[in-house]
Amino acid sequence: MKKTLFFSLALACLSFLNAEAQPMDNPAAQQWRSDVTAAECSFAASMARRDLAAFERHLSEQALFFGGGEVLRGKAAVLSEWRAHFVAPLAPFSWAPDEVVVSPDGSLAHSTGLVRSPSGALLMRFNSVWRQESPGVWRVVIDRASPLTAAERGAEIKPAASAC
Repeated sequence: MKKTLFFSLALACLSFLNAEAQPMDNPAAQQWRSDVTAAECSFAASMARRDLAAFERHLSEQALFFGGGEVLRGKAAVLSEWRAHFVAPLAPFSWAPDEVVVSPDGSLAHSTGLVRSPSGALLMRFNSVWRQESPGVWRVVIDRASPLTAAERGAEIKPAASAC
C-alpha cells in the first residue's frame, strides 16, 4: 500500500513538472512570452516618454488598477486617475519586468518587476495581468503593486540588464 501511494504521488509530481515545462518548449509559448515582455516594456516606455496616448493603448477596457485606496475600474477610470502622473516633465517612477509567465493557451500572462523612483531607489514591485485580446495584441487587465520583500529591501539591487 505504501509503495503504491508513493508511486502515485511521485507520478503526480512528475506529471506536474512535465506540464509546467512543456509550455515554454512550445514555440508559440516562447513567442507569447516575448510579446508580453515587449508589451510591458512599451507600457513602461510610455510613462518615461510622458505619452499618455501610448499608455492608453496598453489598457484593456476592463482594466482594474489597485492602489491609492480605491480600485480603478475600467480604462476611463485608470486614465482619469493616472493622467496626473503624466503632467511633470520627469516620470515619477519607472519599472521593468524581471519575470513573465504565460498561460498554456496564451490567453493570459503575468508580469512582475521592480518599480524605482527617478533616483533609482526601489519603491515596490508591480504585478500585472495581461490578456491577449487579439492575435499578438496584449493589454493590461489587472495591475497591482506589492511591497518589496525583506530580501529586496535589504539588498542593494542595482538596475540589471533589463528585459527592456
